[in-house]
Amino acid sequence: MSRSDEKPAALVPFAVPQFTLTDYSKFFAAGALCCTVTHGGMTPIDVVKTRIQIDSEYKKLNLLTGARHVIRTEGASGLLTGFGPTAVGYLVQGGAKFAGYEFWKKQFTQIAGDQESAVKYRTAIYLGASSVAEFFADILLTPLEATRIRLVSQHGYANGLVSGFTRLAREEGMRGLYAGFLPILCKQIPYAIGQFTVNEFCHELAFRSMSEETRRSLSGGSKFAIALGSGVVAGFAAAILSQPADTLLSQINKGHGPTGSMPHRLAVLAREAGFKGLFAGLGPRMVMTAGLVAGQFLMYGAIKDALSAPPGLEIHKEDK
Repeated sequence: MSRSDEKPAALVPFAVPQFTLTDYSKFFAAGALCCTVTHGGMTPIDVVKTRIQIDSEYKKLNLLTGARHVIRTEGASGLLTGFGPTAVGYLVQGGAKFAGYEFWKKQFTQIAGDQESAVKYRTAIYLGASSVAEFFADILLTPLEATRIRLVSQHGYANGLVSGFTRLAREEGMRGLYAGFLPILCKQIPYAIGQFTVNEFCHELAFRSMSEETRRSLSGGSKFAIALGSGVVAGFAAAILSQPADTLLSQINKGHGPTGSMPHRLAVLAREAGFKGLFAGLGPRMVMTAGLVAGQFLMYGAIKDALSAPPGLEIHKEDK
């Protein structure tokens, strides 16, 4: 048979899992718990990081000396400022983000149509799924994040989550609650991209050289090491990608910058801060984010197992 008569190889349909509403509720619960525990636990580091970004007294301090300054001036309880809105905000955001990522990754994989196309365009699938999931999750997070930053940046603003949220809503309404929506999108979407996409590729790199049999027989310690290493690298990527917008978000929620549209305010603040200013506090935030992301993925997997949730969809490229 001549080459022109040869039939092209049939495309292999992708075996996409058909998740149920119960499955997504388990993904939501696992994401909510892993995010609220890790973000809540990192509150002291986040307090110091935020102060370094917005308070001139902290500009030359590092994580350790900044924590000492908080304790000296406000007492040890000062390191837990904003714990309430952090815990609640990332409870709802984490659930929506992780369940949303599973949902949108499945949708975009189905749009690809076959296994070869899905693997070829897996980066676009990861980017799209993480971005769309984060967008909807941030609608839930933004008012609580605005409350947290007010509590941290304005000493005496309120006693906690309820009083802070109520005061902000009463005095500034929806405009104040969502003043940081655009910068939080600019922060959280790159964060989610780094978190999920880099984690996917780290796992792919680890698994690519293994046979299917070796992978199935991995010990618990090996699985833990791969998940931990992937999470740490993904955390570093998430911190670096989202740091400039994180700094601007802190400034916006403190009321800094000119009046006008949000893009104009962000542009002015970015020019005033400069490259160095936009990355102020990156060191402490990288430490915090590496711990956050690694902890989240480890806990997410453990909670999913405890809830008997199905494994997520994998579209990793295999070595030939």
